Amino acid sequence: MSMIMSHLAAVTRTSRSVSPSPGEKKSSRPKMPEPILLEWLTLVGLFAFAAWLLGVEGVWALLLTADPTGITLIIILVFTGGTFWCGARARELSLQREATSKLHVDAAVTSEQSCWVKEYLTLLRSSPKDLTAPIDLLLEHTHGPHSTAWWVNGIQLKLGLLGKVIGFSMLALEIGNIESFDPSESQQLLKNLTAGLGVALLTTMVGLIGNILLGLQLTRLDRYADDIVARAQLLGVHFDSQQTRVEGTG
Repeated sequence: MSMIMSHLAAVTRTSRSVSPSPGEKKSSRPKMPEPILLEWLTLVGLFAFAAWLLGVEGVWALLLTADPTGITLIIILVFTGGTFWCGARARELSLQREATSKLHVDAAVTSEQSCWVKEYLTLLRSSPKDLTAPIDLLLEHTHGPHSTAWWVNGIQLKLGLLGKVIGFSMLALEIGNIESFDPSESQQLLKNLTAGLGVALLTTMVGLIGNILLGLQLTRLDRYADDIVARAQLLGVHFDSQQTRVEGTG
């Protein structure tokens, strides 16, 4: 019996020495990248459900028929194209983030996997005369296309304001064409007056909603691109310190 108890005690001590503590498990677990592509797919799913619900309620037919200028349709097309561009950009950024996570400081330059961070580290190794050139090129890869996307996002708001101006212009022209008030034609007169007001309000509303929703996607892409740049700079700091240490020993 004593031999069995001593054997169990030895096994318990061995398992404690081998198994890491909960804190060690937590610290050794690698941090997973944020699933930006899945986030975009979830958001598109919500957009599709909302579009179906608005179609069932007849909102789309109301928006398109109440705006004879077609500005509302143009805003919807711009928003749809911008949303799909954000999806393609989210996929590209996620692939670059995955490639960056596989790089190591000692093998970053010789790695066969092509990525923006690898090009950044290669430029750092070449010691360029323009010290800001590597980070400028990296920012062009990560944030350059977003500038055009933000400009397209602003077009939605400008189109909404243009529709507002056109709508109030239509309202002013209808009021200016009134020569005499005939009670028998009051219904048609009110219909003509409210047509311009409807164009002004609907285009402004659609432009604002599209600007907010597309801006949300672009802001998320910018933050994800900032994370790639931060990790690249962290690798660059380790790479510089390692190169300095090698030169010092040499």
